[in-house]
Amino acid sequence: MNSRTLDTSPTAGPSTALDTASACWLKTLDRLERTTVADPAIRTLQRGIRSLPLGGMRDLLRGRPLGHPVHPVLVQVPIGCWLSASVLDCVPGTHHASTTLTAVGLAGVAPAAVAGWADWADLPPEQARIGLAHAASNIAAVACYTASLTARLRSRSAKGRLWALGGLAAVAVSGALGGHVAYRQAVGAHAAT
Repeated sequence: MNSRTLDTSPTAGPSTALDTASACWLKTLDRLERTTVADPAIRTLQRGIRSLPLGGMRDLLRGRPLGHPVHPVLVQVPIGCWLSASVLDCVPGTHHASTTLTAVGLAGVAPAAVAGWADWADLPPEQARIGLAHAASNIAAVACYTASLTARLRSRSAKGRLWALGGLAAVAVSGALGGHVAYRQAVGAHAAT
């Protein structure tokens, strides 16, 4: 059986909501990988990024000194800060700490994004399509956390918490998309050896 296909035979047992959601998610990823509507823009963006005169900085952004991409390492700052801010939002008297974590998370986005774009520029079409959706979800997350920080700084804590929850949802989608890209890379590299 294909690892991306669910066993729906009568002996597989009752279908759960998780099975249904998983099947829907995988079907969406398959469609996204096959759609070519954004390919002209993707090719243009990839060529543009590859043509940037980054010199040795490109190897650093791609994580060559570490032996693996640096983007997954750098995303720990915004994700960790934002998740921690949401946990602290549930604890009375931690408004200032949540606000600080939200701001630090936003500050950590730029390095992670630059490293991610450097990696994305060399992806094959199927992965680049998912990577573009990953970037769009990241943009949504940054917009939500920017709104959250603005609300928090204006002493609108409840509104800041709500925007943060929206941002956390976007981060979850983005992480799932990014994980799919990384998994496909690993499977592709393993299959090539």
